[in-house]
Amino acid sequence: MPDPASPAASLPVPASPAASLPGPALPATSLPAAAPEPPAGPADRPGYRAVFRVREFRFVFVAHLFSLLGVVVSELALTVLVYDLTRSPLLSSLTFALGFLPYLLGGTLLAGLTDRLPPRRILVVCDLVCSACVAAMVLPATPVAVLLVLRCAIAVVSPVFNGTRMATLADILGEGDLFVLGRSLLRIVSQSALLTGFAVGGVLLTVVPPRGALAVTTVTFLVSALLLRLGTARRPARAAGSAAGGLSGTWAVLRNRRVRALMLMFWVPPLFAVVPEALAAPYADEIGVSTAALGLLMCALPVGTIAGELFAGSFLDAATRSRIVLPLAVTGVLPYLLYAPEPGVALAVAALFLAGATGAYTLGLDAWFVAAVPEEQRGRAMTLMTAGMMTVQGIGMAGAGIAAEFAPVHTVVAGTGVVGTLCLLAAAVELRASGATSGATEK
Repeated sequence: MPDPASPAASLPVPASPAASLPGPALPATSLPAAAPEPPAGPADRPGYRAVFRVREFRFVFVAHLFSLLGVVVSELALTVLVYDLTRSPLLSSLTFALGFLPYLLGGTLLAGLTDRLPPRRILVVCDLVCSACVAAMVLPATPVAVLLVLRCAIAVVSPVFNGTRMATLADILGEGDLFVLGRSLLRIVSQSALLTGFAVGGVLLTVVPPRGALAVTTVTFLVSALLLRLGTARRPARAAGSAAGGLSGTWAVLRNRRVRALMLMFWVPPLFAVVPEALAAPYADEIGVSTAALGLLMCALPVGTIAGELFAGSFLDAATRSRIVLPLAVTGVLPYLLYAPEPGVALAVAALFLAGATGAYTLGLDAWFVAAVPEEQRGRAMTLMTAGMMTVQGIGMAGAGIAAEFAPVHTVVAGTGVVGTLCLLAAAVELRASGATSGATEK
């Protein structure tokens, strides 16, 4: 599932497992702990290679690839299918939007499951639910209304999958640098899917009809479920019988000021960051450029994000990544001010790349978050965090569209740079006041 972007994930992708399938599942008490070792210098820094040396992570990584592939292709195929059946642009766009809206529902009402059930069972069941929903979409007799309901069902379980997977990464990799780098790798894959996933889906749709493409994604979800079942160890629920359910458990997490402030810092940047992407097509039309230029505008932000994460994960140690969290987060949308004079494609692409590169702050923020959340609430907290990130992106896109009805696109994007920076400054002040920045290594 995608990563804040599918469950089937951050809705949360694959390679081939580099190790043989495991034998019998280990008892929970015998699971080896991945002890985080704070790097003392460049030679001691784990790096991304160290993450791939952990056998369980390789399976999780490959499963993420398959799941994300299923989500991206199914989104595209379903959107095309609904348009073919209805010839309605509104219903076609609604099909895509429904991938965001149910995240809030699933993230708040189902988050408690992530700590009260064994994590491997949750991950496998979520993938199976997604596979079953897509299989139902393939049936020719399925009406459009049911297609939209099935789309919502996938989006509802997505935050549960993503939150459980993130919490499980902490079990597999420990709570230190390996966890941070593992999370970074999954995000990089998800960002890369934005660049390649729709292209793959588009090519697939030239060969097979939309329902045929959906049938392919049914298999990718099943492969993800199989990899997670065979490649990850059985672990008990973190808080079986003790975690509060429903909204009461959600409020229990949010009453922790440090956790609440950290979540806010995860939620505010994407609320504003998505604005130029949401308005890329109208902006290309506003300045009168080609479809190829539009592609550059759409790619610049994710390319910058990938570059920033790779640099921070490869060349910066944990202490440095912690120090740059607030400076990068607060200045993340400042490059959007370059839109004020209605720039050409080159300057707009540079602004978007710079904004994406500031996303390197998330590596340090991940370390703060996993250290701040009590273990028995870890699954729920991470589910809420990922659900919130997806929800605010939908809100940001909708808000950008509304604003662009009343003002030129370049003015809306530049205004986002101003308003977003002010909001991020407020979030940073609250984060400092909560003590989260000084508690990155505390439990």
